[in-house]
Amino acid sequence: MFFNSLDFAIFLPVVFILYWFVANKNLKLQNFLIVAASYFFYGCWDWRFLFLILFSTVIDYLIGRKLHREGKQSTRKILLWSSILVNLGFLGVFKYYDFFLDNFVSAFSFFGSDIKANSLSIILPVGISFYTFQTLSYTIDVYKRKLEPTKDIIAFASFVSFFPQLVAGPIERATHLLPQFYQNRKFDYAKAIDGVRQILWGLFKKIVIADNCAEYANQIFDNSGDMNGSTLVLGAVFFSFQIYGDFSGYSDIAIGTSRLFGFDLKRNFKFPYFSRDIAEFWRRWHISLSTWFRDYLYIPLGGSRGGTWMKVRNTFIIFIVSGFWHGANWTFVVWGTLNALYFLPYLLLNKNRLHTDTVASGRVFPKIRELFGMMLTFSLITLAWVFFRAENLPHAVSYISEIFSLSLFSSPYYPGIGLTISTVCLTFIFLLVEWIGRDNEYAIEKLGLKWKRTFRYAMYYSIIFAIFWFGGKEQEFIYFQF
Repeated sequence: MFFNSLDFAIFLPVVFILYWFVANKNLKLQNFLIVAASYFFYGCWDWRFLFLILFSTVIDYLIGRKLHREGKQSTRKILLWSSILVNLGFLGVFKYYDFFLDNFVSAFSFFGSDIKANSLSIILPVGISFYTFQTLSYTIDVYKRKLEPTKDIIAFASFVSFFPQLVAGPIERATHLLPQFYQNRKFDYAKAIDGVRQILWGLFKKIVIADNCAEYANQIFDNSGDMNGSTLVLGAVFFSFQIYGDFSGYSDIAIGTSRLFGFDLKRNFKFPYFSRDIAEFWRRWHISLSTWFRDYLYIPLGGSRGGTWMKVRNTFIIFIVSGFWHGANWTFVVWGTLNALYFLPYLLLNKNRLHTDTVASGRVFPKIRELFGMMLTFSLITLAWVFFRAENLPHAVSYISEIFSLSLFSSPYYPGIGLTISTVCLTFIFLLVEWIGRDNEYAIEKLGLKWKRTFRYAMYYSIIFAIFWFGGKEQEFIYFQF
């Protein structure tokens, strides 16, 4: 069930009505309804994988309870590692087993040994990387005594399976989201309307920007061998806006939907394409994953506290693991490594916290230096996205090689290039709105609030019209595959 589907357009109002008009006076009933709705939502993809979520929920609930009561440190470590191994074990089998098996066989074949091994060829459960990290945050925080384990298994099941962010985040921490399931929730009209606005903007990002850009990005990437360098640059730029509109659009819809039910999720994007350097970009892109790796991997490894070697080592570990988290393909590993190389000079020169404010804050236009920084950062990120999008390493290498050939100076061309104009114009309008609203949680959070009602609603209806009139061919959310 996709957020941009008719099924969800029916599902959401039904759950909303039951939640606020039937179960509104009973907290446990509200939480139970969330669990039921979430399991139904997830089961629409494949009901068999519901058992994975249920098993992970029960295991981490029981381990959390036992961790709290256990005083012996060695036993507590065993319990912690039991949770880690169970959760990462499922993730490893479903997501990485075939990858490691294929590379193992290839390695032996290289040395002249022929090994026959059967791959599992199993379907990757939607969202397994997201809810696995979410449950792990609970166990780790209970182990560190940062969080009291819950006695309410329904509340915990709600936290693990909460449908707005179940399949593609944001990855919530137990310390932030779980306590919200203990609190009585009353309908807040202003909060709900704000949620609807964010949902609307998320749908615009996904349907108008991402889906349209996807058509041209797919056409160029899938036929890259027949394209010149300038066309390939255009394809990479289209993919840059596709993945941003797709993923940040999902996050906006998830956060907005959560507000309809009285919950606050953490922000996942802060206008990353307005970043002035790579370090700033990674503070603004997929924030929930970046901070998860920072807190549960980078800092435990020593962070930046050690010498130069430790800084370099930990930086490469965090980016390579982040790349591998995205998928079982060497392209993601190279993508992570490339971003580590981008980031490392800022860390070593202590300039990774140089830009912590909003670009051109209080000004209409950026300074020349800020504009140059944004353009350079976007160019580097777009180049890295080629590895993210490519089918394999040879495809990525040939794609980039052609970009840096003399054909870069030829005019871009591919079948239907004339139809691209509308998408380019819509993307320009989208960037303009994002620039205007860059100081807010999302672009249209405060846009039009002080206008006359007629003009404000005209803006909303214009967005709705654009979604229906200019929406591209429906595309699956990119991050569902992770």
